[in-house]
Amino acid sequence: MSAFESKSAGRPSRAKPGPLRTASLALSLTIAPMSAATEEAGKLSVQPGQADKLADSSSARHLATGERISNLLSHPAFKGFAPLILPWDGRSYDPEMRLDQIASLLPYHSEVKPDVVAAGLNRMIEDVAAGHQVFFDIYSEEEKRSDPSKASAGLFFFRGPPDAPFAMIAPGGGFAYVGSVHEGFPYANEINACGYNAFVVRYRAGAGGGVATEDMAAALSFVFRNARKLGISTEGYSLWGSSAGARMAASIGSRGVAAFGGDRVDGPTAVVMAYTAHSDRAPVEPPTFAVVGEDDGIASPATMRRRIDALRRAGTPVEYLEYPRVGHGFGTGAGTSAQGWIAAACEFWKKSMPRPDGKVTP
Repeated sequence: MSAFESKSAGRPSRAKPGPLRTASLALSLTIAPMSAATEEAGKLSVQPGQADKLADSSSARHLATGERISNLLSHPAFKGFAPLILPWDGRSYDPEMRLDQIASLLPYHSEVKPDVVAAGLNRMIEDVAAGHQVFFDIYSEEEKRSDPSKASAGLFFFRGPPDAPFAMIAPGGGFAYVGSVHEGFPYANEINACGYNAFVVRYRAGAGGGVATEDMAAALSFVFRNARKLGISTEGYSLWGSSAGARMAASIGSRGVAAFGGDRVDGPTAVVMAYTAHSDRAPVEPPTFAVVGEDDGIASPATMRRRIDALRRAGTPVEYLEYPRVGHGFGTGAGTSAQGWIAAACEFWKKSMPRPDGKVTP
């Protein structure tokens, strides 16, 4: 058996699954086989070049907010996946741009704090220096050769306590770019502080919401197949998304992972949605936590309230927070009225987890 499980664990799905995909689509969600030595060790694979990174003390060097983007792209800790940290696919970056200017790469976002961005990047640097793999491919080499766009997809892992539940985070960016540096890695840092594991999905940008959501489903399938080796629990997991990413999280929460080409796995215990105009819903929805700024000119608070009100009428546990003096894409809300919303969402998630008696904490 390879170090990565390439078949579904066969769990029943709580969310209503879509029709089974064809064999070719099922194949697209398998994981690349590992070497015989890795199989024997029974551990997650180390990506090419990662052994060199772990032995190189320069891999532990933190990034400062005044440093150039080129230092991020060439940092030894990020060898092999550095471009996927940044927002845009197929775009070159000004090598002289500094990290404290990174907001210019995120046109749909606001309240981008360079120190918060740097903290997320430096957390990954620390994990690599400690010998941990932080980035995982979710598609095999064969799949990427067949569809080169899949090389732009992957998964970042922010480790929390061993065997704790996990959150899967989909950053936003209007499906044009992926704002992981603002509402992916910083979220993961705060979710870790709440006592949980966190994954940030890097989906293909510029290909629309359907492709992006399929990437999120593939990432969830990967996590379920490899939960034991990753050291996480799949019980009581949550889906998080902001703006376009919230559409992805909510869609999977409504329809299930299998509806988007993934494995038949359990549905989430909770969905956390930040500033989105997503209005679709299923007859039965998971507990939902939603936040938006009063001044949001992209995702109208009125639109979010309508969906939340409909969920309440259907009996879905919900919590809705609307913050003054903030607009669209505020991320963690650091330094604004929205600061602390991630901790509140974690508390909602915790209360939504079934107790040993099968009931939900009121």
